[in-house]
Amino acid sequence: MLDMLAREIRDRRVILFVGAGLSRPLGLPSWGELIEHMARELDFDPAILAGPGADYLQVAEFYKLRKGSIGDLRSWMDRSWNVTDEKLLASKVHRQIVDLEFPLIYTTNYDSNLERAFRLRGHDVSKIASVVDIADAKPNHTHVVKFHGDFSDDNSLVVTESDYFERLEFESPLDLKLRSDVLGRTILFVGYSLKDLNLRLLLYKLKRTWDGTAYAKRRPRSFIFLVRPDVVQEEVLESRGVSPIVSDSVSPDEAVPEFFDRLLEMVRGAG
Repeated sequence: MLDMLAREIRDRRVILFVGAGLSRPLGLPSWGELIEHMARELDFDPAILAGPGADYLQVAEFYKLRKGSIGDLRSWMDRSWNVTDEKLLASKVHRQIVDLEFPLIYTTNYDSNLERAFRLRGHDVSKIASVVDIADAKPNHTHVVKFHGDFSDDNSLVVTESDYFERLEFESPLDLKLRSDVLGRTILFVGYSLKDLNLRLLLYKLKRTWDGTAYAKRRPRSFIFLVRPDVVQEEVLESRGVSPIVSDSVSPDEAVPEFFDRLLEMVRGAG
């Protein structure tokens, strides 16, 4: 399985899809910390709004209703999710992503650390967060598609429950781009929890995209990297054309770097 993925990466036919788990080594705030910040901004006890089972989408919706906008929240997130050049250059995972030379990366993260990692290593990159960006993106650049928006544009951010409900319709310009990009390419999902309903719906929609054509059997295989095994989720993923690659690392923090190391070794050895 890894041999197949490595060959596709070497041939530049893989889309990397990056979730929040990949930014954890940078020390970025967790969703729990985001809820606690919103609670304090609204003069609520964080223990109440950020208690067990708290849903940050609903809390963000509540925040927007009370504040009238997410402008203050976006500013705090932009500051808190930003790291120094030195810290980003020291991030092994970000260095590995650059070295694997994915031509196209989608991310549901809001921060600019992926784009910056490429620029700091001397690579040209085009950020795509809107229909204007799609038109302006340079063909010879690495494309980083901000699927849930970018801090430079409040209107692009998918933060509140209403934002997610609208995103789940999958009819925006970025959704149409994704549908086009995935035809004929393999996708590698890294840094995601399968508890994320948005990811599960995305995988279902991608399967439906292919099933609606006469070439469903020719769909490229896609992969998702999992830190730990889960027989139920693995079988459901397989039914949707996504092969799980389960880590055998004893340390969750080392799982992704070890996986990328194996891929890099195989990609470089395949030449």
